[in-house]
Amino acid sequence: MIDVQNQRDNRNIDIQKVGVKGIKYPIIVLDRRAGHQPVNASISMYVNLPRHFKGTHMSRFIEILNEFRGQINIRTYQTILEKMREKLHAESAQMEIAFPYFIEKQAPVSKAKSLMEYTCLFSGECNQKKTDFLVGVVVPVTTVCPCSKEISTIGAHNQRSFVTVKVRFRKFFWIEDLIHLIEQSASGEVYSLLKRVDEKYVTEKAYNNPMFVEDVVRNVSQRLNLESNFTWYSVEAENFESIHNHSAYAYVEKG
Repeated sequence: MIDVQNQRDNRNIDIQKVGVKGIKYPIIVLDRRAGHQPVNASISMYVNLPRHFKGTHMSRFIEILNEFRGQINIRTYQTILEKMREKLHAESAQMEIAFPYFIEKQAPVSKAKSLMEYTCLFSGECNQKKTDFLVGVVVPVTTVCPCSKEISTIGAHNQRSFVTVKVRFRKFFWIEDLIHLIEQSASGEVYSLLKRVDEKYVTEKAYNNPMFVEDVVRNVSQRLNLESNFTWYSVEAENFESIHNHSAYAYVEKG
C-alpha cells in the first residue's frame, strides 16, 4: 500500500511536535505503602517532523505504548523515548503523562481514614544531545489571608489553593515525600474526610498560620533548597479567592 506519510512535502516547514494527545491508558506506578498502584493515565506522545516528510505514523505511538504495557514508569521512560525516536525515525521525542494518585490519609484528631487524590505528572524529552525528565505534583492546600486577619475584628477569609511543583532530580524519590513537603508549606492541609473535631482543629490551625500566595511559594522553595537531590524546580500556587472574582497567583523557579 502507498505510504502517504512518507511522501515528500514541498512547503519547506519543519514541525517541532506532532503526535497523539490525551490517550487514556492504564499504567502502574510505584506506591510506597502498597508497592504498586494501578492508575488511569492521560498520555501525550510527540516527535519532530522534518520539512521533507508529509506526515508521521500515528499508529506507531500506540504500538509503542502496547509494547511497554505495565512497564511505563520513571525507570523505563528514557527507553520509551528512544523507542519513539527509532520507530518514527525522529531526531527528538517527547512524552507527557498525567494521572491521579491516591494516598490514604488520616484526619488529624479523629484519625478517620480516607483516600486523598493528587494529580501527578511525568514529562520527558530526548534528542541526539540530551535527555530531560521532570516529575510534577498538584497538591490542594488551605490558605488564610494575613491581611484579612489583621484588619478584621472577627475572623479572616480563607481559600482552597492548588500548588504545582515540578522537579528535576539526581536519584529516585517518593512522590509522597514531595506532597508532604508542599502540604507543610501552606496554612493547612486538605482532607477527604473530616469529623467535627477535625474541622475545629484544621480551621483553627490555619487561622493561626496565615499566608499569602507569595508565602506559600517561598516556603516550598525554601524546603526544596534543603534537598540536594533536586537540581531544578518550579513552584506555582493559585488561590481560588473566597471574596474576589479572581485568583491570586505566584510562581518561583530555581535556575
